[in-house]
Amino acid sequence: MPTAREALLDAALAALVHRSWSVVRMADLAVAARVSRQTLYNEFGSKEGLARALARSEADAYLQGVRRLLAAPAPPERNLVVVAEWIVARAASRPVLRALLTGAWDERLPAPRPARPGARPAAVPAQRRADEGPPAPGELVAATVACAEEAWAVGCELAVRLALSHVVAPAIPALEERRADDQCAEPDSWSPITPAMTRLIEMILSVETTSPRKIIP
Repeated sequence: MPTAREALLDAALAALVHRSWSVVRMADLAVAARVSRQTLYNEFGSKEGLARALARSEADAYLQGVRRLLAAPAPPERNLVVVAEWIVARAASRPVLRALLTGAWDERLPAPRPARPGARPAAVPAQRRADEGPPAPGELVAATVACAEEAWAVGCELAVRLALSHVVAPAIPALEERRADDQCAEPDSWSPITPAMTRLIEMILSVETTSPRKIIP
């Protein structure tokens, strides 16, 4: 059973599917999570604190997923391909994570910033960590690479950056792929990474070099 904090974060993510953050009300989130408003404010302090916690939660869940995939019993190069595919698919379905990875925060999303200097520390330890502010895209990429073994760190960074390029600059859908309502079909980046890019990652990462660390030339 999720904790009150987890339930509130889930409610906030669900609210963002249909509404902009600016119109999301704390009272509505408390009702959706089946907790009191006082519990909500005890956990996050304010709506800004909730935004920071939401960003931190998404970053943490993302890194946990990367670690799980890299630990799978498979050849390391295959695991890196799976990670790249997963990043593209997850970024497509989770706009806060997509903003964390790319730095592209639009008006529908919260714009979390660190708590102002001199502010009273939050009573909840998890919130004190969140109040430090969300990681920058470069920091999140570095944390992703750190999840891989040292011998595959370069390959992991390559896989991550290829995945992010697919998220940031999707292919333009062809005219014949327009929907019946004449709206453009979803770009490729909203679906798992293309087989061609998967083959490219596998080919590059399978190259054996003379370096004992398998540094990609």
